[in-house]
Amino acid sequence: MPEKPEENKNKMPKFIVSYVKYVDYASTKFGRLAMYSIFLMIGTLLLGAITRNIINIPLSWTVELAQFTMTAYYIVGGAYSMQLNAHVRMDLVYDHCSDRTKARIDSFTTLFLIFYLVCLLVGSISSTIYAIEYDQRKFSQWNPSMIPIKVIMVFGIILMLLQTISTLFKDIAKARGIDFK
Repeated sequence: MPEKPEENKNKMPKFIVSYVKYVDYASTKFGRLAMYSIFLMIGTLLLGAITRNIINIPLSWTVELAQFTMTAYYIVGGAYSMQLNAHVRMDLVYDHCSDRTKARIDSFTTLFLIFYLVCLLVGSISSTIYAIEYDQRKFSQWNPSMIPIKVIMVFGIILMLLQTISTLFKDIAKARGIDFK
């Protein structure tokens, strides 16, 4: 039996619900993958410390690999952090507002975040294209290619942008008093 028009007022469109579902799923999976990359970073730094201090064979690449791993960790994990609402926020007035007012404030401020992420994405794509065209390398003894970390950076920013839009949809629904399901 088809739903009555009054019942549709209190629901988000199906394509938005599907979008949020899939983006939240992707953010969760990639965020957890990023979370476990901390063990790669720890292992790399431990290897560097052991080879330098115990075996007396310093490895020049361990610190840089740990830096690249840490960069991937926070870039890819940003969307998951946003999904869990675990990001930093100034709570001077916001904390005393109702949930619907918070959702309205978040909906407004999210537009600025989207603008920032689009600018960041444009810059990161340009930087990645440059790295690919000129085979950009980090000036160091190890001399690693910058292409992999720049591709990861573009991916992480895209994921963050998609998650920000997902969060915007959830905030709009909450501000309007709509059950998101």
